[in-house]
Amino acid sequence: MNAAPESTAPTEPSPLCEPCQGIQRNWRGAPGHPELQQGNHRKELRGEVQVTITGYFCDRCGAHWHYTNNKADQRSGWSLAPK
Repeated sequence: MNAAPESTAPTEPSPLCEPCQGIQRNWRGAPGHPELQQGNHRKELRGEVQVTITGYFCDRCGAHWHYTNNKADQRSGWSLAPK
């Protein structure tokens, strides 16, 4: 009988799928991809501007994304959610 080898390596987070790798980050108006499922959204005050942050979850690789819609900042947009 051979016992299964024990893994001593720490588990690494799963890599992003190809569609998630193609998402342009930090650019308002950039598209996501069809396998992203929309989650909850919230509004936050950033300075004097109210922004909407919507959560997304990728069905393919499990990545959690935030889309920040801030009309005063073109560099808002897609970002990976903090863990």
